[in-house]
Amino acid sequence: MNTPLPSPAPTGVDSPTAASGAVDASKIYGIGDAQVKALDNVTVSFEAGQFTAIMGPSGSGKSTLLHCLAGLDTLTSGATFIGGTYLASLNDKELTELRRTDVGFIFQAFNLIPTLTAEENIKLPMMLGGETGDAAWIDQVVSAVKLDGRLKHRPSELSGGQQQRVAVARALASRPKIIFADEPTGNLDSETGAEILDFMRRAVREFGQTIVMVTHDPGAASYADRVVFVGDGKIVGDLPDPTADQIIDHMKHADS
Repeated sequence: MNTPLPSPAPTGVDSPTAASGAVDASKIYGIGDAQVKALDNVTVSFEAGQFTAIMGPSGSGKSTLLHCLAGLDTLTSGATFIGGTYLASLNDKELTELRRTDVGFIFQAFNLIPTLTAEENIKLPMMLGGETGDAAWIDQVVSAVKLDGRLKHRPSELSGGQQQRVAVARALASRPKIIFADEPTGNLDSETGAEILDFMRRAVREFGQTIVMVTHDPGAASYADRVVFVGDGKIVGDLPDPTADQIIDHMKHADS
């Protein structure tokens, strides 16, 4: 199902199927001579049912953009939206509820609760809302990320790859409108990282999920349908249907 844009549609964002986006978004840290403009008047949209990667050098603003899109950080000016909702229009309680129900998160550090089992970690966002979720769907997700037989284990009893599988399953379990992933394979070996990315790719292709992922790795970004390049707080490139070689070539030209 296509998600309509907020009405009226923001200037510069004309897609009828945008799951998330930013409009004239700026983020400034510090004051005076120490002031840093992490985002500089960014307008961008992310399509529903697509896997988009955001890339850029360290300090380019890519993680700041992701965090502002996800409602984990606030803008200095401009707007971000998820589905039909501008995040700035929500109070703290409403924003917390939106993040719980409509958004999934996957972080490099896994962010699992050490005292809970894998199963409890997966179901945690729903448990916080007094819900049990769709058991058949959760079983499908657990099977797809190969966690059968590990659900009663706590994070300390799981490998790094298995912990990230739990984090991916948790992000998918409530069928959110969009998943934001920040360097989700950064702490994993290449084989395990490829398996996680392959499942994220499948989640988009087979389950219709929407994923926006920050990564520094051209190989990881090549799993995406589209790569958005960020530099000095601005959108500096947009590459559809990318290959790793195309991504590397684009980055080389950007640095030259």
